Amino acid sequence: MKIASFLLAIYLSVCLGEAQTQQKVTYFPLQDVKLLDSPFRQAQQTDLHYILSLNPDRLLAPFLREAGLTPKAPSYTNWENTGLDGHIGGHYLSALSLMYAATGDTAVYNRLNYMLNELHRAQQTVGTGFIGGTPGSLQLWKEIKAGNIRAGGFDLNGKWVPLYNIHKTYAGLRDAYLHTGSDLARQMLIAFTDWMIDITSGLSDRQMQDMLRSEHGGLNETFADVAAMTGDNKYLELARRFSHLTILEPLIKDEDRLTGMHANTQIPKVIGYKRIADLSQNDRNWNHASEWDHAARFFWNTVVDHRSVCIGGNSVREHFHPADNFTSMLNDIQGPETCNTYNMLRLTQMLYQDSPNPRFVDYYERALYNHILSSQEPDKGGFVYFTPMRSGHYRVYSQPETSMWCCVGSGLENHTKYGEFIYAQQKDTLYVNLFIPSQLNWKEQDVVLTQETRFPDNGQVTLRIDKAPKKAFTLMIRRPAWLDKGKGDYIEVNGKRKIVVAPQNSYYFPVRRKWKKGDVITFNLPAKVSLEQIPDKQDYYAFSYGPIVLAAKTGTDHLDGLYADDSRGGHIANGKQIPLQEVPMLIGSPHTVCNALHKENNDLLTFNYEGTSYPESQKPLELIPFFRLHNARYAIYFRQASEEQFRVIRKEIELAEQKATELANQTVDLIFPGEQQPESDHGIQYEQAETGTHKDRHFRRAKGWFSYQLKVKEKASRIMITVQKEDRNQMSILLGKEKLIGTPTVSETDKDGFVTLTYRLPQELSAANSLIRFVPETTEWTPAVYEVRLLK
Repeated sequence: MKIASFLLAIYLSVCLGEAQTQQKVTYFPLQDVKLLDSPFRQAQQTDLHYILSLNPDRLLAPFLREAGLTPKAPSYTNWENTGLDGHIGGHYLSALSLMYAATGDTAVYNRLNYMLNELHRAQQTVGTGFIGGTPGSLQLWKEIKAGNIRAGGFDLNGKWVPLYNIHKTYAGLRDAYLHTGSDLARQMLIAFTDWMIDITSGLSDRQMQDMLRSEHGGLNETFADVAAMTGDNKYLELARRFSHLTILEPLIKDEDRLTGMHANTQIPKVIGYKRIADLSQNDRNWNHASEWDHAARFFWNTVVDHRSVCIGGNSVREHFHPADNFTSMLNDIQGPETCNTYNMLRLTQMLYQDSPNPRFVDYYERALYNHILSSQEPDKGGFVYFTPMRSGHYRVYSQPETSMWCCVGSGLENHTKYGEFIYAQQKDTLYVNLFIPSQLNWKEQDVVLTQETRFPDNGQVTLRIDKAPKKAFTLMIRRPAWLDKGKGDYIEVNGKRKIVVAPQNSYYFPVRRKWKKGDVITFNLPAKVSLEQIPDKQDYYAFSYGPIVLAAKTGTDHLDGLYADDSRGGHIANGKQIPLQEVPMLIGSPHTVCNALHKENNDLLTFNYEGTSYPESQKPLELIPFFRLHNARYAIYFRQASEEQFRVIRKEIELAEQKATELANQTVDLIFPGEQQPESDHGIQYEQAETGTHKDRHFRRAKGWFSYQLKVKEKASRIMITVQKEDRNQMSILLGKEKLIGTPTVSETDKDGFVTLTYRLPQELSAANSLIRFVPETTEWTPAVYEVRLLK
């Protein structure tokens, strides 16, 4: 199918909104950037194998079932048959579309068309334009249309985030049109969007905002894309109505109210604010474009500068922790979520597009190498949900037949599109942003350029002109902020050294000339070792070499669940937590610590730490790029201390870790009320209940009741409930149908005012009596419950 020129036109006009806005730079379609041999090319091919190993009929089953058709195969298990049915199918459309655009693989193209045809059959059967897999979909949307809205953070009318779920289908149809030119996908997308207009047309703005309390992905962005695609302003108005003002309004005022919020619920909303702003710049009837654009930029600056760790990721247990306290990041096993960085990179692309500031490229490069590339197991292709920053812990990888998490959906997409940001263009100027082996076909200028490099293992980069027009054009070669200053400030053109002076405040070196076929440009990217402190300025540091975060392998013992099963909590690395005093601590000043890391003379980046560390080791500590460290425990952040500090710290750590380890070893099951996945994984049910945060911890409380299904993996004798000491509300706790009786053991109050109430269980728990239920007793509300822990 000859679609290249057509795709380029729609990519620029629809995805980038060029018809409505004046963009400073534009990107190249994936069809025009071919990856060459590199870790990125390897990741792309591994992802291709993973994509084709999935059974499309199993992914389609929820959509056919909800349309009243007979599925051709059973649904996948895990999240795909426990309430979020169909969300991977939407991601799969995007992944197939992107992979076909990047590789031209006909098997991928045929698979995409099969998916589209089957979804179209379901859409036609329903007859309203609707497509979806959430169980009980038709009744759900009938209730919403009638104004019967019961929204929580992670549910809507008793269903698990159905708006988030259908967003994946909307985005998949959009990507099928943008990246493959599928007219069927375009028709289905428009019909699906018209259905949403019908569903919400009778809802007031207040009802809309109430509904948007439930996680809804980036629906505002996709509706804006439909507006750009059709030129019809009604879709842009729908996008504005789907923009959550509770998040938007503080950002417009430069207020950071993100602490405690579910991180990946918010990032797609902000992408939508930016998209709507771009499409509304010339709308005389709507004068908020600059405010919404500002909100997106403030959000990006806040998250990148104050809430992200060295790999470019953010959040603990999916939520934003306090910007001035990264303790939970360093201690918890549920570190940065891959979906968050997937969406932060999408936002970064949009911001760079009309403000080509190298800061955006610096972040993109850092997050791409150290989080996205590292989130795929290179041999089997499994995807990572959480990347713990807790030293000595490990990651869990998905399997195609068992794992249907959100980070599997975004993971399927992540490794298809490494070519999207390497280059950008502006009239007759070509920006070289990333140093990834690739070949660019710049059709507008009749240029073919090949980039060859072994970066980051070797800093030399070669750009070869394989085809050139008979006119001059400019190469803008990025000179990154991480360069070892004073080295390599020149390029060579056809072997002749050329000193290049970058304009003031610019990190691009411009080279303009009338290029000819066979011209060769070479330059070096001299990097150096640097030490990066955790953002809250605790004495924890990570090593990097240029943009590459380095990590140490700390062992391969007790990698429980390394490849996930289909349990609801299978994405969490629940194996043994290594006491922090057993993980290397670096002794000395930050300066001496940094100088003690030495690069080895190897083909692949390898470093040895030859300074003083605790515990002592006979061999130097070896560090390698984190993206190459897999199937093992690791350390990225190392605690640093002077000799005097070390003696005091060692005693403090040993005491705290002893208590934490004893409690962890006694724990059979653990729930954090008010947090999405722990509650979903334990079958949360409730009436007249609410969630919130206090002292940076999440809670749930109820006027009616709330309950969880405890996971009883071994014998348990006690249950521990965490509450605030000053909370005077009373509650009854029921296990099965039996009320817990007896006086609990009350702990000492901690520094934040929390206490634990420990009850002895009257009988051995089983599946029949493992439902724990909290109801008010003598007071209107239960107390706020922060933690529920089942103990041996």
